[in-house]
Amino acid sequence: MSFSDPSSAYPVPSGPPVSRPVGALLLCRAPADDVRPAAHLLRERMLLAPAGDGWSVLVPEGKPWRAPGEGHEPVDRVLAGWATALAVGTSWPVLALWWDGERYGYTLAAGFRRTVGYEWLADGTPLGEDEAMRTFALRLALDPVHDVAALEALARQDGDADGRARLLGLVAVLHRAGLALPTGLTPGESADRLREVARVGAGAETVEWAGWRDAVRAELGAHGPWGAGVRIAGAAQVVVGVPVLLWGLRRGGAGWAVAGGLLVAQGTAALAFDVARRD
Repeated sequence: MSFSDPSSAYPVPSGPPVSRPVGALLLCRAPADDVRPAAHLLRERMLLAPAGDGWSVLVPEGKPWRAPGEGHEPVDRVLAGWATALAVGTSWPVLALWWDGERYGYTLAAGFRRTVGYEWLADGTPLGEDEAMRTFALRLALDPVHDVAALEALARQDGDADGRARLLGLVAVLHRAGLALPTGLTPGESADRLREVARVGAGAETVEWAGWRDAVRAELGAHGPWGAGVRIAGAAQVVVGVPVLLWGLRRGGAGWAVAGGLLVAQGTAALAFDVARRD
């Protein structure tokens, strides 16, 4: 079976693309009510919308990345940091889809586990390892036979499939797992186009920063009552966030520095609120 077979729900335009814009989507395997509190903590204005059975999508309103070669943080690193910050401390995985004109790829974050990712050149040349696809399927609880076979096909050479087609093939596999992106919200489009489409979609809402007190209260409220669980989660976020923050600062990785800073601040705030409540 060709990898393009499952992509019937997301048809691939024929012929070479007129342009290769920069853009990104964050797919969360959780309903919008669960995603909303965590999304506030990114301190980025986002559009949140339902995306199928048990899925939600976050569309960035701004563009904190820049085109490659301008000395700015590339889109894949920014999205990896966001996905990591969202996934740590939650029970659901976060999949970042990104493209920058030269490459197309994904980063999957799930809890405290190491992120897994894959990328393709614009002409469709695979740049990852097959093991990444199998880990991807395992963490998203995909079908170990049919879905894994379709994903592994995406990692093989195919002169008829460019990078965008392969990313659409990945989305088509997830379609069988309940993902249904809003009409017009298609990987490979420009960030401006995605934002315009998301704004008019059914059930879409804006998520923006409202201050640490309200954001942390909302997130902790979504995770149940206060107590030992909150203290453990807060301490874990601080423990994980400090090395991530330092690593990002040392390597000049703004995306990872932001993720580490968010984890440290979120964990510290959770611990502080817990202490204040017990007092």
